[in-house]
Order: sequence, then C-alpha cells, then structure tokens
Amino acid sequence: MPESSSDTRACAYRILRYTPNLVRDEWVNIGVLLFDPQTGSRRLRLIEEPEEFARVRRLHPEADEALLRALRDDFESQFAEKNGGWQKVLEKFDQTLSNALQLAPQKGVFAEDLDAELERLYADHVAPPRYRTGMAERPGSRGAIRTHCNQVWRQARLWERIQKSVPAGEYTCAGDPMKLDYAYRRNGTRGFVQALSVTRAPADAKLLAYTVDRIRAKIASSEFAAVTDVPLSDASERHRFVAETLRAEGIEPVPQERFAVWVNKLKPMMQ
Repeated sequence: MPESSSDTRACAYRILRYTPNLVRDEWVNIGVLLFDPQTGSRRLRLIEEPEEFARVRRLHPEADEALLRALRDDFESQFAEKNGGWQKVLEKFDQTLSNALQLAPQKGVFAEDLDAELERLYADHVAPPRYRTGMAERPGSRGAIRTHCNQVWRQARLWERIQKSVPAGEYTCAGDPMKLDYAYRRNGTRGFVQALSVTRAPADAKLLAYTVDRIRAKIASSEFAAVTDVPLSDASERHRFVAETLRAEGIEPVPQERFAVWVNKLKPMMQ
C-alpha cells in the first residue's frame, strides 16, 4: 500500500468473483467488499445494472442470474448477525459460499472516504470497461447518476442521515431484487429517491411506478423523486412516456443537473 496521510485510514477490501466453471478456472468480478477494521464500518457494492448482468452472460452464458441477484440479501443478513466481527463473517463466507462464488484474497488500501473509495474500487475491478471511440459517449447509466447523487448528498452533509439501497421487497413481496437508491424522513413523511436513466432504460419508469404504488399502500405519508440523466422534454416521445408514467404515480422528476438544488431545498426539512 502507498504511504498514508493524516486524513486517511488503513482499510481492507476483497473482490467477489463468479466462477461457474471451476475446471476452466475462468471468473468475472461481480462485487467489492470494503472494510475499516478499526471502526467496523463496511461498504458493499454488487452488480445490478442490466449491462453488468449482460456482460456476465456474455462471458458465462449459463450464469445463474437468480443466484447473483440474491447475493446482497445473503451478505447483508450475515453481516447483521455480527458473529464475532467482520473478519469472522468473511471467514464464514469463505467456508459457505458456493463453488461458483469466491472471495479474492484480501488486500489493503488507504482511504479518506469509504464511499468514494468503494466507487473507485468498483470502477477499477468490476464495472464493465469503457472504451473511447470517435463517437460521442452515451449519457450516464444509473451507476453514473448514483455517483453524482452520492457526491451531492455528501457535499450537503446529509450522507449519514439518509438510508441507502433500501430493499423494495419490504413493500412489494419477498424476493423482489429491486433496491431503492435513497430514503429519508422529513416532518413525518417518508421520502424515496431513485436514479433513472431515461436514455438507456426508460422502461424502468414503469418498474418504479409499480413499486411506488405498492409503497404508498403501506406508507400513506410518502413522497418520491426520480433523478434523471437528462431533463425531460415534450419534444421526445420517450421523454413524454417517462414523464407521464412518473406523473401518474406522483413521482417528481429531477434532472441530474438540478439535483443539488433539490437537495438544498430538502435539507432544512429533513429529520
């Protein structure tokens, strides 16, 4: 590891690999676990974008996608048990993970901010490679939108006051793999914020609308916002579809470029 400064902490991380064919010993990285041994703080990020699962299928056509989508809940439930600390939990993972799943050897890293370091490690080790071409790059994915949102929450000093990656299954049905990116409370109201890539996955608006409908059935006092990669325009049929789908469920569209302003208006009301 490189030399640390007074503001950094010595942390440890492990990369989660998917190896469906042990004979060929070919794997693809699917997640990052990052820990601060001194405080016990941890961060976990696993693949969840359609393009990330598509990459796994290209490399391993027989990939067990249901297994991969269930990993987060499995990890989180075992960490919640706190059986002897994070190191003991990792030892248990090493012993109980299926043959197709492996934790790479532990490595060390110095980090000032666990969330920022997790994003860097994920980009370096897990995210599909981005290749530059002569063509203009496509607008951001949900991951890119979330990265921007994370920075805004932190700059507003609200990062520790919001909930991240809320399981939708708490409000829909058991086994629902969807995660709501952020949740907060203000004046007795439960709020939810979801990144939505209009350019890449406009159909996700329908999935979000369904989820919102189910949440409202259980939480009467709730509100919702969708952070979009581009401002919605009436001149685009795709944009109108997304806008009307969101409007029907009372979901406020917030362009990524306006999210900082939106958060600053919310901040005084948050609990």
